[in-house]
Amino acid sequence: MTTVMVVDDSPTIRAMLVNLLNQHGMTVVEAEDGLVAKQLMKDKRPDLVITDVVMPNMNGYELCRWVKNEIPGGAVPVIMCSTKSEAFDRHWAMKQGGDAYIIKPFNPDEMMTAIRSLLQGVKP
Repeated sequence: MTTVMVVDDSPTIRAMLVNLLNQHGMTVVEAEDGLVAKQLMKDKRPDLVITDVVMPNMNGYELCRWVKNEIPGGAVPVIMCSTKSEAFDRHWAMKQGGDAYIIKPFNPDEMMTAIRSLLQGVKP
């Protein structure tokens, strides 16, 4: 079964993503910031990470760099999901190693398309 880690300081956004992913038969691990996500990933590596950008303690850019550089056994796809909607925000997220950038409020179909593509090894 596919495991997706959802990292967002908003309980509402986390709940929306958990509901969407559960509807599609995926297991979800939740974290409220990047530091918590790092701790959780030490025990279990997710198949994909969806992270907010602006969070306390460790932001999404820092988490993305950590996922791409420090997780043993190969890179885990990372979807950056943020209200930051400027072209530079997308560009910077990709420079940090992000595989997709989705603007909040997200469209569930767009999110699932990105997830499916990345799980199959194709950048959306």
